[in-house]
Amino acid sequence: MTRSDKTPSVTKRRRQALLAGVFGLAVAGMVAGEFLPGTATPAYAQITTSQPAGTFSFADIVEKVSPAVVSVKVKKDVGDQVASNDGEGLGSGNIPPQIEQFMKRFGFGEGRGPMGPMGPNGPMGPRGHRGPGGERPVVGQGSGFIISADGYVVTNNHVVDGADEVDVTTTDGKEHVAKVIGTDPRTDVALLKIQDAKDLPWVKLADSAPRVGDWVMAVGNPFGLGGTVTAGIVSARGRDIGSGPYDDFIQIDAPINRGNSGGPTFSLNGEVIGMNTAIVSPSGGNVGIAFAIPSETVKTVVNQLRENGSVARGYIGVQIQPVTEDLASGLGIKETEGALVAQVQPNTPGAKAGLKAGDVIVKLNNEPIKDARELTRKVGMLKPGTEVQLAVIRDAKPITVAVKLDQLPNDQVARAEQADEDAGAKGLPRLGLQLAPAKGVDGAGSEGVVVTGVDPNGPAAARGFRTGDVILKVGDKAVSSPKDVRDGLAAAKAENRKAVLMQVKNEQGVRFVAITLDSKAKG
Repeated sequence: MTRSDKTPSVTKRRRQALLAGVFGLAVAGMVAGEFLPGTATPAYAQITTSQPAGTFSFADIVEKVSPAVVSVKVKKDVGDQVASNDGEGLGSGNIPPQIEQFMKRFGFGEGRGPMGPMGPNGPMGPRGHRGPGGERPVVGQGSGFIISADGYVVTNNHVVDGADEVDVTTTDGKEHVAKVIGTDPRTDVALLKIQDAKDLPWVKLADSAPRVGDWVMAVGNPFGLGGTVTAGIVSARGRDIGSGPYDDFIQIDAPINRGNSGGPTFSLNGEVIGMNTAIVSPSGGNVGIAFAIPSETVKTVVNQLRENGSVARGYIGVQIQPVTEDLASGLGIKETEGALVAQVQPNTPGAKAGLKAGDVIVKLNNEPIKDARELTRKVGMLKPGTEVQLAVIRDAKPITVAVKLDQLPNDQVARAEQADEDAGAKGLPRLGLQLAPAKGVDGAGSEGVVVTGVDPNGPAAARGFRTGDVILKVGDKAVSSPKDVRDGLAAAKAENRKAVLMQVKNEQGVRFVAITLDSKAKG
């Protein structure tokens, strides 16, 4: 063998030894975690390794934490409305929206019975059967994990939502009847309690967030197979997948499949850094993109569910939107971070504290606010009655506003409204709007100027203006006539502003729209 033949092999062996050494040091450096007051030692505590030097395996971690991971089996009688035409199985075309949602994610009905991915007569379970009175019991499985020695279990809301019966199976094969203590659909978290439980193995929710690139390990019940372990890394953090206003997912590439829903993802010290809840998969199987609810979110929600059986969220009472470059220019500020207050609802904490439309909230309790969605999440995780300090930019000057949060009404969700902006629009040859005083238009109210016509090719149409919109302000001046609108545009041009803000109201609420100005613009 020549020298060139030996070199790649030697180099490969050296790299493998170096990588194994790094992993060995990572595991050898693990220490026992803190305990929850008044409970037994968590399952992950005292993780040690007996592995030979220069090798690495997840086996020691798996051995300690897997007894705290459970299979969650749910039953629900859904009646004849889901039966297929041939009277056997469950016809996918007739599945109720709630059950269909379970299938689209990966908790309910996966891996067993007629709804399983293996088909109506698949090897993972029998066909569904009719119960007394013609009801058809649907059996589904997900995952969960025990967080206390007395049997509190965390899983996804979509795993247990609407279930008539919930059973939990531990790794030793024992089945336990569980009660649903509370659920929170907005974060997809549910808390269960194993009846008459004591001295169960449990795991701890991590206090700190993982970094992108950290190794993680997922344990769960994919396809109803029971305890299965996969590993990968944290791919990204802060993912918004459009499932709700509080999206803040951890993205991981550990192989996650149907039935892993509600299961934990662990760090290398055996703490739960997230709860698996969704996957991106055209085929229904793993493609390396999975999403987990961060442990800090799970912990906040679970604490309230344990105390009250439900979640009460903080509420300011303002409608907010992102700060775009055009909006920042119109506001006279340089940064595009923060949340722009589009409207302050009357008799709300925000109104009582003195918040105003046009304020930009840039910090909450001295923590920077990146965008409107982040403010929504942070406020929603705080309890009603909490007093917060908001750092606000008003008229290009910083001020501080103290707000005592109220409880979010059940029929409202704090929303980060996306401004309907066209960043490519340049100049303002004409607005392309026909305007009339609101007082002269039936049903338009007594304030502002109504849009009675929109040129579909004009800049205003590109900015989202529609017939029936009401312009309340141009710049910082209230308007009541078309002339007021023109005067507001002229004033902004005279101040050499690149854009002017318009406060616009429609049936969806109130928002700010930035109209770009240039030297060639005509009023």
